[in-house]
Amino acid sequence: MRLFSGSHHPTELNEMNDALTSFLDYLRENWPELLWIVAAAGVASYLGGRRARSRWRNHDFLDRLNVSLTSIEEGKLRIRTILEMDCQDIFLNASAAKTVVKLARQTTEDDPILPIPQADCWQYLNAVLNEISERFAAGQIKRDLGLPVERGEYVLCLTCEKSGLVRTQKVRGMLLRKTLLAALPKEEPQYESPTHKTRWKTIQQLAGQYQKNPQRFIEMDICL
Repeated sequence: MRLFSGSHHPTELNEMNDALTSFLDYLRENWPELLWIVAAAGVASYLGGRRARSRWRNHDFLDRLNVSLTSIEEGKLRIRTILEMDCQDIFLNASAAKTVVKLARQTTEDDPILPIPQADCWQYLNAVLNEISERFAAGQIKRDLGLPVERGEYVLCLTCEKSGLVRTQKVRGMLLRKTLLAALPKEEPQYESPTHKTRWKTIQQLAGQYQKNPQRFIEMDICL
């Protein structure tokens, strides 16, 4: 019995019937495997959605890297975002990005710096430095041309704060003036937000680590 009829050319009808027959035969012969594929896709979709909802409730966004400029001006602590990207877009390698997330989960209240092996510190830090440098490339060209620029020496390290009132869990590239980290004020600053008290504790910890373990930091010039 033909599956198609009507005004089509007989050759076209034969081809259409043959194609549909082949398709139905394929379904009959392979339905267990196809059912398994559909079921696996459904489970993966469900688990992915559940994981995403859990991360949202727990404010867990460790696959994102936020670079924040931390400064103290007139006795007030200021935090400003320079950039925020997916870790994989910064490190350009899925394995490296997963390693960063894994290391971020290992930080503690007493040591918020990612415990990157010493041999790998420069590679990870330099990847973040390159992203920052791209945003200030014009200043470096002006400096090279002998044009007037404002130049600052900064220090960068990778952290994941676990103490205090941190709203979201992210990998954070802490960017601070070198002079600030080398000579941190003893007086507690004022805060733009109560949650920033955690950042004051963090930069106190960073100041100590900068003296003891400078390999956990990378220095850079920024010109404007």
